[in-house]
Amino acid sequence: MTETIRRTDRVRASELVGRGWLNTGGEEVTLADLRGKIVILDFWTFCCINCLHVLDEMRPLEERFSDVLVTVGVHSPKFDHEADPDALAAAVERYEIARPVLDDPNLTTWQAYSARAWPTLVVIDPEGYIAAHLAGEGHVAGLDSLVEELVAEHEAKGTLHRGDGPYVPPEPVSRTLRFPGTAVPVTRPLGADDDAAAAGRFLVADTGHHRIVELDADLETVVRSWGGGPEGGEKGHRDGTAAEALFTEPQGVAILPAEVAAQVGYDLVVADTVNHRLRGIDVSGDRVLTVAGNGVQRLIDSDRVAQEQAAGVGSLGTEPLEVSLSSPWDVLWSEAAGTLIVAMAGTHQIFEFVPTTGELRVLAGTGLEGLTDGSADEAWFAQTSGLAADAAGDVWIADSETSSLRVLRTAEDPKAPRVETIVGEGMFDFGFRDGDPAQARLQHPLGVAALPDGSVLVADTYNGAIRRYRGEHLAADGTTVPAEVSTVARGLKEPSDVLLDADGSTLLVVETNAHELVRVAIPEEFLTVDEGAMQSHRPSTDVAPGELTLTVGFSAPTGQKLDDRFGDPTQLKISSSPDELIVSGAGSSEGLTRTLQLDPTVGEGVLHITARAAACDGAPGEEIPMHAACHLYQQDWGIPVNLVEGAGDTLQLDLRGVK
Repeated sequence: MTETIRRTDRVRASELVGRGWLNTGGEEVTLADLRGKIVILDFWTFCCINCLHVLDEMRPLEERFSDVLVTVGVHSPKFDHEADPDALAAAVERYEIARPVLDDPNLTTWQAYSARAWPTLVVIDPEGYIAAHLAGEGHVAGLDSLVEELVAEHEAKGTLHRGDGPYVPPEPVSRTLRFPGTAVPVTRPLGADDDAAAAGRFLVADTGHHRIVELDADLETVVRSWGGGPEGGEKGHRDGTAAEALFTEPQGVAILPAEVAAQVGYDLVVADTVNHRLRGIDVSGDRVLTVAGNGVQRLIDSDRVAQEQAAGVGSLGTEPLEVSLSSPWDVLWSEAAGTLIVAMAGTHQIFEFVPTTGELRVLAGTGLEGLTDGSADEAWFAQTSGLAADAAGDVWIADSETSSLRVLRTAEDPKAPRVETIVGEGMFDFGFRDGDPAQARLQHPLGVAALPDGSVLVADTYNGAIRRYRGEHLAADGTTVPAEVSTVARGLKEPSDVLLDADGSTLLVVETNAHELVRVAIPEEFLTVDEGAMQSHRPSTDVAPGELTLTVGFSAPTGQKLDDRFGDPTQLKISSSPDELIVSGAGSSEGLTRTLQLDPTVGEGVLHITARAAACDGAPGEEIPMHAACHLYQQDWGIPVNLVEGAGDTLQLDLRGVK
């Protein structure tokens, strides 16, 4: 039998310590309060798309075992902004988190449980001992088996207590908009509207209400909406009329050109993020339909070949309803390419969708998470979010987890696009700094807009600001002005999108945590802010200089076996900051063990590690059936290390380990 994910030793769980609790009615929660329950600690941070995936994949498990299982969200922030208790409370509301949440701003509980990555799951049995420790997403099948095992064992021992847990739902709040995500101007008549009626209106992804709305020029009046169900605010996946249709946390919306809409039968395309689908809205016909995506999250696919295609650019075929997507975040109609560009946040890629043929393509990104420039098939992104196209046809990208502004250069050679980073340093580098783009810093930006003068605006979400990048250009007197980043506005509540208003003198900002769209005047002089560059605060690990053996533990869950049909199904990708930290052993290779040589003169740095393993349904020793469901497990770590003589010369991480 395949090994389970259960630990074989007996380690007592540490107490839950933090700044406070949410979703408990103001009550503190201790491990003693949870004795008799199976407890899953979900270490998360609200910027992380993988953490959001875990929230959703855990919901059926939590519902099935609601009388014996308590999931506790331990929020251990990556970014400085995420340590703000108001921002955390907004995130808990936004993502409809129906579980107790421990606010762990100093990573106290994170350290007590040796967490090293977001997300991390720790299972505690009813007697208070750690039963499993897992990193990454995709573990629900194994957790389901483990919970069943623990229920049977502790019911027999009399140590299982059934009944309600400590979760207390918050009071609902009524709003016109709820955590809006993006907005686009209505650029052509939609349905029966004439030009005059449509002028000044905006289409808004009303994400928290799970719908798309058309908002009048006053930014308050909802003209019409699609989704949310008959009563409003309902989530799910259902096609049908505007009143019948359901979305789940839609983030982006794009208007198709009239001639394209006439061919395909729908006017709008929606990034239906949590449903992992693209949806179409036929305004005249009053219907919502699914146009791409089968609802199965990509990278947990039913076809290993499709998984391999996800790691490289190229066509995914012309049957879009059979292709798996992963958290599409924004959509953009590219006039230059004549296609729809999709920010596929969940796989850290840029996709392309051709509505008239149904073809889906991976346009850029390997699917690995990080910041690497170069050709489209070599580039790494990290949670691709907002999109904008400039006059030349290049696509600008808010790459949120690397806190960067990046551009996909397609204008010069459409057949060989390249990725270039304009602002940003890496996965754990952020800040608020203007000036030279090479030294400038952002903090988890989600939106971007290309302006007619060639400059680019960024909705710098976690800095609560609108930033501006302008490349090198000539001044009126003919002198050369160097490229610069500046600040247009600040003091906003998580702005997630920005665009130029119709009058050209004001900006329209989607102020997500204020639940509204606001107009901001463009100042005559932009600010220059320098509040410094920062890095995510994670505990450092002492390791010996010289040779370091790195091992990532992985064991396929019960009912699965490693998929070795195409060779070794495991892979490590390792790099460092600074690059000089690793003398040898960096790069990609098969296997989950690597020997690194660390330069003792560097002293300290960060090891960036990505591990992958593929497993399929089946029993050990047997061939994998032709149509077996297959699963790709992946996790990224940024491990700060100090090189200390006499420290350990091994580093053990667990993708899915058995202790």
